Amino acid sequence: MDIDRRSAATAVLPAPAATADADRRFYRHRLPVRVMHWINVVCLTVLLMSGLNIFNAHPALYWGQGSTFDKPWISMRAEDTPAGPIGKTHFAGHDFVTTGVLGLSSHDGAPTARGFPSWATIPGAQWLAMARHWHFFFAWIFVINGICYVLYSLFSRHLVRDLVPTMDELRRIGQSIRDHVRFRHPTGEAAKRYNVLQSLTYLIVVFGLLPLVIVAGLAMSPRLNSVYPGWVELLGGRQSARSLHFLAASGLLLFVLIHVFEVIVAGVWNEMRSMITGWYVLPSEPAQQEARK
Repeated sequence: MDIDRRSAATAVLPAPAATADADRRFYRHRLPVRVMHWINVVCLTVLLMSGLNIFNAHPALYWGQGSTFDKPWISMRAEDTPAGPIGKTHFAGHDFVTTGVLGLSSHDGAPTARGFPSWATIPGAQWLAMARHWHFFFAWIFVINGICYVLYSLFSRHLVRDLVPTMDELRRIGQSIRDHVRFRHPTGEAAKRYNVLQSLTYLIVVFGLLPLVIVAGLAMSPRLNSVYPGWVELLGGRQSARSLHFLAASGLLLFVLIHVFEVIVAGVWNEMRSMITGWYVLPSEPAQQEARK
């Protein structure tokens, strides 16, 4: 009889691992942040791929007001050689063979002269008019979503509470860099807040790269320049605006790639769950991990 009671008591006890996970659950991302994050994911994907389609109409960039066709600072082209056509990318005064990726790539089984490969462009391999429609439509959704995010961050204090680093965190930026290089991520209570590199990166992206890519994109519109003449020259001219737009978009792509890499390194399921449901399980402190063993 005593054995039965002990068995029953043991049966209702929660599993240690499940209890530990429940104790470490933390509501990390509020609903508005999650919704705006996924809108950005869709918008950035469409904007990048449709933008590459637009770029392919003239795969070269210049500085200044006009196109100096013989002096692009970057260009992609195809060249005929005795061994057959090759793709070349011109950058900073040097030519690089980039066959198969830039300048010349396969489309429908045949080598085709184009800036970026067809798998990287939407809504088709070469459809400038429709790519512009897609680009402008999702650009406005992106801008509206960005304004909503900034307003939410200000009024909810998300900006001050979560993004602006403290002086103590800034003083420890060197240690944060070393931890990232060694793939060491915050655990326990420290994981409840963005680390200083995350905070600074998000601030640069939200208040630096995103405004630049938007303003430079608007500067390429002849209509806006005619309504408000002269402001495009503040960016160095229309061709400079096109180059700045491309560079800012490249910076955003680099940010996304690093962001995805960090998600993979930190734990895909935990990170994805927190951006879908809001709930994040705090990584255990080293001492707790040893105690579990």
